[in-house]
Amino acid sequence: MRWIICALMLFAAPAFAVLPDEIMADPALEARARAISQDLRCPVCQGENIDDSSAPISRDLRLAVRERLLAGDSDDQVFDYVVARFGEFVLFKPRAQGSTLLLWLAGPLMLLGGAAIAVMASRRRATVQTEADSLSDADKVRLADLLKK
Repeated sequence: MRWIICALMLFAAPAFAVLPDEIMADPALEARARAISQDLRCPVCQGENIDDSSAPISRDLRLAVRERLLAGDSDDQVFDYVVARFGEFVLFKPRAQGSTLLLWLAGPLMLLGGAAIAVMASRRRATVQTEADSLSDADKVRLADLLKK
């Protein structure tokens, strides 16, 4: 029975990340804080958002987000504040500007490049097929003999 309780606590660990003393009295501000926290990456855990992480730095970030919201900042101003302190890395959805613009454009550019290569390869194959069809009968016999060897 004890191992079942331990297993349940392990699965429920992310639910305990936001401590009761962090929760704001205003439900609307708390909902905004939670939404912002879902989009911020924990600098230590790197795979979790700060809302789910129990790392001390995540707690500090959650408190900073809530302080900025209480000060009257908009969501964008809160993101700007966190990015100014930790860089673009903390955003799960980096902004499409500056150095990250190349990352945003890399996927579509690679798709277009692959499509261009496919079109060129199909045209080349059609050209080779047309040239093979234009061979004389003697050349076709010779080609067949060469391919048999």
